[in-house]
Amino acid sequence: MKQSLNLRQGLQLSMTPQLQQAIKLLQMSTLDLQQEIQQALETNMMLEVNEEESISSALEPLHDKKTERLDSQTSEGSQTDIPEEFATDTSWDDIYENVIESAAYQSEGVEYEAQRSCAATLQDHLLWQLELTPFSERDHAIAIAIIDSINQDGYLLSSIEDIYISLQQQFDDLESDEVAAVLHRIQHFDPAGVGACNLSDCLRLQLLQLPENTQFRQEALLIVTEYLDWLATHEQTKLMRKLGLTEHQLNAVVTLIRTLEPKPGTQIQETTSEYVVPDVYVTKQNGLWQTELNPDIAPKLRVNPMYSALIKRADNSKDNVCMKDHLQEARWFIKSLHSRNDTLLRVARSIVEKQTGFLEHGSVAMKPMVLRDIAEELALHESTISRVTTQKYMHTPNGIVEFKYFFSSHVSTEGGGECSSIAIRAIIKELIGNEDPIKPLSDKKIADFLNEKGIHVARRTIAKYREAMFIASSSQRKRLL
Repeated sequence: MKQSLNLRQGLQLSMTPQLQQAIKLLQMSTLDLQQEIQQALETNMMLEVNEEESISSALEPLHDKKTERLDSQTSEGSQTDIPEEFATDTSWDDIYENVIESAAYQSEGVEYEAQRSCAATLQDHLLWQLELTPFSERDHAIAIAIIDSINQDGYLLSSIEDIYISLQQQFDDLESDEVAAVLHRIQHFDPAGVGACNLSDCLRLQLLQLPENTQFRQEALLIVTEYLDWLATHEQTKLMRKLGLTEHQLNAVVTLIRTLEPKPGTQIQETTSEYVVPDVYVTKQNGLWQTELNPDIAPKLRVNPMYSALIKRADNSKDNVCMKDHLQEARWFIKSLHSRNDTLLRVARSIVEKQTGFLEHGSVAMKPMVLRDIAEELALHESTISRVTTQKYMHTPNGIVEFKYFFSSHVSTEGGGECSSIAIRAIIKELIGNEDPIKPLSDKKIADFLNEKGIHVARRTIAKYREAMFIASSSQRKRLL
């Protein structure tokens, strides 16, 4: 093969490390961004948090209050020198006051959640009652196995037979009746209904713990054990005929059943609240909607001036080269953060401008919008808009919503316009919320109502939107009792 040199011209698209970093930060959520910033601060010597402005603003009122006292103390020289002798009953704080107090302590209160103990679980509550109940060593071990099989709702996940088989290796002469007897004792623990096998058993246990003279207690027991399916499907006529009750008496029985708790474990189980931190705040000022970034989502970063001053241009030593690399990475990181905030604010302002109706009147006034609309207005790619709107939240007068919430498909209207699918869902939810429970609206009636308003929606579309909002059908929403 003959060797030769050829000159070719071509185009190649490549992503620089700076661009990759900017895209990575752009698609991060607030929590991920804070973790990324913390990691950058720990690994890059040139990066630091710019706290001068916050500290100076926090110390300004403190300085005004104590300037006069400091002057009086230092002018006479009474507090500049340490006394030669102290009284035997004095302490250091009695002689010297801490003039400069912690700015963080002055500006921020102690968070309640930071001092809370770990959340109590249903298993902990049951084990606590177990230790207070006289059990033999054998029954105690069986009770622990049963409690381990109870889920957070209070239901027994494993059957008595499965628990009996799992304990046979520990106790050779164990019988299933012993497991059932221990389970029966646990079912008398707090909360009422814990350790039940199913919903019917849970309601039965709660009714059995009521006083025997409770009115309609026996009828309620019969319904939850034998005719719970009829109650779920609102078979009022069948229940009255089977139990020999009048409509008024049946309503009283159903009222008693509704006082029971279908998930008793939720009364004990403590859940830690998860709060969403908005990236953008939208407020109305002087009749105009203003959009601002949340200043608390990320700390302000800067290049450490002391370390950057140590870099020498002509020095090629290992330490100097390392500091140069860290300086360049720090600048790229700060630039990428500024780019992320700028893009996020531009997209948020564009969304607010197009969805003013939502801010004024709620979801029923939502306009149809797709990613292309924002991308064309801001001269950005749709993939960039998709990254910006993912896991980013906006604080509005109607609550905190994700950016993705503002984008939806459209349905044509009679006047040639378009209606957002989110607005249609809000209308459906409002109609169902105001319907008569005895005669709930069917999907066909809702579709006819929207068609009268000029919104052309098929019945199957109404059913799809209704199921997406986890709303039952008209037959299941019917309330005769």
